[in-house]
Amino acid sequence: MSKSTAGLVAAIAVLVLVLLFSGLVQHSEIVEEVHRQRQLAAELRILIPERRYALLNDPAAPIAGNPEGDVALVAFFDYNCLPCREAALNFQQALKDDANVKLVFKEFPVLGPASEFAAKAALASRKQGKYEVFHLALMGFSGLIYERTTLTIAGLVGLDVEQLRRDMEDPAIADAIARNRELANDLYITGTPALVVGDEVIPGVVEFARLQRYIADARAKANDRLSTSAKLAF
Repeated sequence: MSKSTAGLVAAIAVLVLVLLFSGLVQHSEIVEEVHRQRQLAAELRILIPERRYALLNDPAAPIAGNPEGDVALVAFFDYNCLPCREAALNFQQALKDDANVKLVFKEFPVLGPASEFAAKAALASRKQGKYEVFHLALMGFSGLIYERTTLTIAGLVGLDVEQLRRDMEDPAIADAIARNRELANDLYITGTPALVVGDEVIPGVVEFARLQRYIADARAKANDRLSTSAKLAF
């Protein structure tokens, strides 16, 4: 278990102990929840490597940062998810601070048709070479994203809106979103935001200092694997 996972399990344990003493939960419920979290973490350490290619190499998934980075952040998000907007700021800061980080975008619209429309528009914007600027503009909007909002923002960032509408009809875009949903389901991701880094799935907003620790842990584990492989080669 990594330091980050151990810290999360410890935090859950503290929380349920507080609830226990406040009389809100029973001891059996606490034991069951801690056991469930440990089982899930162990299962994910198997599932994530098995799905590494789908996480990192889907040609339909846009990428920011260093494409050859030694640590990948795989972000599942919805444009109408307000916490996703906070998470997006932390991801952008991580890319600025660390030249060896890659950010993989997984459009995962879970909040209805308007979110689905925005996700399709974002993926379609790749054909005009404007995915990242469009993505950041959508994430930077202060209100809810509707179809009209999506198209207005598209025009403001320089996209040809009529071409965008046509490109959104490409079946490959719906297929990409369907693959993201299937991948999320495989990894027990049920909502947004969610982050996959190393061999861990982290739900919710990851505050920046904690995100840096996850990156450092993933890098250290990757370096350990390389070192072990090198030794075995001799």
